[in-house]
Amino acid sequence: MIHTIYYIILSYFLLGGFGFYCINRKKDAEIARKSYTKFGVYFIIVNILFFSIVTNPIAFRYLSILIIGAGLAELFRLFQKSGFRNKRFYFFSFVVYGILSYGFFLLGALQKELILFSFIVLSIFDSFSQITGQLLGHRKLFPKVSPNKTLGGLIGGGIIAFGSSFLLYSLYPVSVAKSILLTVGVVFFAFTGDLAASFYKRKFNAKDYNHIIPGHGGFLDRFDSLIASGAWVAFNEYVLKF
Repeated sequence: MIHTIYYIILSYFLLGGFGFYCINRKKDAEIARKSYTKFGVYFIIVNILFFSIVTNPIAFRYLSILIIGAGLAELFRLFQKSGFRNKRFYFFSFVVYGILSYGFFLLGALQKELILFSFIVLSIFDSFSQITGQLLGHRKLFPKVSPNKTLGGLIGGGIIAFGSSFLLYSLYPVSVAKSILLTVGVVFFAFTGDLAASFYKRKFNAKDYNHIIPGHGGFLDRFDSLIASGAWVAFNEYVLKF
């Protein structure tokens, strides 16, 4: 079963790679190189998280602690670089991030198949919202906060993620209603978490959190959607119990 799921992921990445090729073939060489770097690093990250979940969920929990800690440091770093301005906004963001991080940490204690299901749906949405957004997206949703987010990207990534959830049904065989609820929640919170992380940067007049991860603007730039959507899955399981 896990082998089949992994082959599905590889197929999506091959399709995604072709999409990035179509996007980058007419772009400047340096811009294209950065785009391919981002795609390649993302592929490595997805594999690390995938195998940490499959082999031993405890490893995923340790990784979640690393991600949460790095994100917390990035939030403080931008606050510090601003000269400690916007204190109320920072402390509000700190509280929200703390709640989401706690939920994300609890995700690691859930059933392995559920973690994997939500993670794969998120990864598919994350990848194809970028690809469809650049290929088909023309209407920008929040140009002042996140210029790259388009209506086409949101719809395209959402449709592909939603369709993929049916392919993954054998991985986590629950009711259709619960599968739809999980998928819709993952997509919504992934998009919202990504948007919130971008808004935080703009509030402190920063383009990126840092450049530790090649091709990305920091840990939060890469894992914001994972933290938010992971918190949603944990909330659904522990509180809503749907």
